[in-house]
Amino acid sequence: MLALVLDDDEMNNLLMVAALQPLAGCTPRDFTLPVEALAFAESHAAEIGIVVTDYEMPGMNGIDFIRAVRRIPDLANVPTVMVTSFNERSLRREALEAGATDFLGKPVDPFEIRARVTNLLALSVAHRVEQQHAAQLAREVAAAVALVEEREREIVSTLMRAAENRDTETGDHIARVSTYTGLIAEALGLAPTECRLFSLAAAMHDVGKIAIPDAILLKPGPLTPEERAEMEQHAARGQRILGGGASPVMRLAAEIAASHHERWDGKGYPYGLKEEAIPLSGRMVAVADVFDALTTERPYKKAWSPEKAQAHLMENAGAHFDPRIVEAFMSRWSQVQATLSLSQFDQRGGVAA
Repeated sequence: MLALVLDDDEMNNLLMVAALQPLAGCTPRDFTLPVEALAFAESHAAEIGIVVTDYEMPGMNGIDFIRAVRRIPDLANVPTVMVTSFNERSLRREALEAGATDFLGKPVDPFEIRARVTNLLALSVAHRVEQQHAAQLAREVAAAVALVEEREREIVSTLMRAAENRDTETGDHIARVSTYTGLIAEALGLAPTECRLFSLAAAMHDVGKIAIPDAILLKPGPLTPEERAEMEQHAARGQRILGGGASPVMRLAAEIAASHHERWDGKGYPYGLKEEAIPLSGRMVAVADVFDALTTERPYKKAWSPEKAQAHLMENAGAHFDPRIVEAFMSRWSQVQATLSLSQFDQRGGVAA
């Protein structure tokens, strides 16, 4: 590993290099100018195992140099030794706060230098090995998570294909509701992993419609009160279909299936939950689902304009919908419009870019 040596006195550098050269696996590189030493440190950070710097130098002293070295990501934890003839506690305290690992007094003793640098280099090597091991573990975990997510997407896709065989509108509808839910999650400040989870789970919000008779599900006109009551059973049936799974996405999907028709004012179904008693996921999908239902044509109605649907959401914030969720949805309005426009373009036979 490289040992970066900095001292504005060339003779001191020669002595330090001579002391370090006998060490196996240690290649000293010396500099007299802090600017040049920093440039080298930035371009060779992964190779540097230890930094040895003088304290008294014109322009930038050793403490300032250590602070600058610590700002280089790969050198944030590399052992750093400050060489000084000063013994004031305040100076050493300041150097330690700046990131110094150890000190050497002047005049330097070659045997002490080799002993200390040998120990610190061993520490540096161990830290690098630990970092590499941690990085490898992170890659393995990421690969495992990606595999699980892919399998979950396959499960969702299978369920949705089954739903599409019952209702020709379902495929496009669930894709848009999934997208809108992800946008709401982002606007609420949820972590990217949570946004993906909510978006994926939202795709299964209407899976309970699989258990609704065709005569009701595909009826072109208004439903009778009895038919409406049967249709409303899809929420609880969806919860039963998805419930009991160990997967986070399935648990969340079951929660969404059961709660996306609840209303902020407590007048929804199937449980009549009110305000924050309704799971956040259900409140999010309620907005996404209603907006998409309003803006797309159905056998029993014409599509509303996005602006009319937007006004409906805003008018019903605090009644049907959680006001905070409506606000989050509106904050992503340009992306909502783009999603709707792209979907309409595809339905007309266009090819999405």
